[in-house]
Amino acid sequence: MDKKFLDKVVDQILRETRINHVKKVVQFPMYTSSFSSNIQLTSFFPPFRYHCEDIYGLNEQEIEYVWEEYKKIINDNLKNNGL
Repeated sequence: MDKKFLDKVVDQILRETRINHVKKVVQFPMYTSSFSSNIQLTSFFPPFRYHCEDIYGLNEQEIEYVWEEYKKIINDNLKNNGL
């Protein structure tokens, strides 16, 4: 597992994720609609898996790594901004 590459994948997905602190919504790159920013990412969700497989060609172990890193950063961002 090439963590340097996977960290770049995390960074790219983060750049594609839009958090609107004023409207308190989050737009994930694998969805066309927005979600309330009070969402707490906990469990792994299938659209994320499919996005990582289709766009980045990741295997299950790599997807789990990317998910854990992404989830931590997004949840911290929402928490630190009072959302």
